[in-house]
Amino acid sequence: MSKQIAATALIVTLATLTTASLLPLRTWPQTAFKMPIKLERAENLARQAAETANGGIEHYRAENSMYGPAEQSPHKYDGHGTWTFDFTGHAPGSDTPSVESVVTVSQTGMVQINYNGPVRSVPK
Repeated sequence: MSKQIAATALIVTLATLTTASLLPLRTWPQTAFKMPIKLERAENLARQAAETANGGIEHYRAENSMYGPAEQSPHKYDGHGTWTFDFTGHAPGSDTPSVESVVTVSQTGMVQINYNGPVRSVPK
């Protein structure tokens, strides 16, 4: 009987250790350390910020370049850890740009909307 209890305890312990090793290890709080993001993630964050600022995807769509390859999106890298995206958007079902958004995203994922308003007539 005691051999059965010992064997069961061993099986439960091994199962617990195996399951625990499959769980993600989170030693630090998520806000304490962030891996630098890449251009693809920065593009998504910039587009999502514009979508939110303009009432959501029910009311706003960014230009197509903001959904494609990030290298082809209208952006500039400042050399100091931030990308600035300057793009237009429109109402769903329309192809006429009505909103211009200028959004800066840092490599740590911080997002700042620099401009979000009517398309400006001056060159970008």
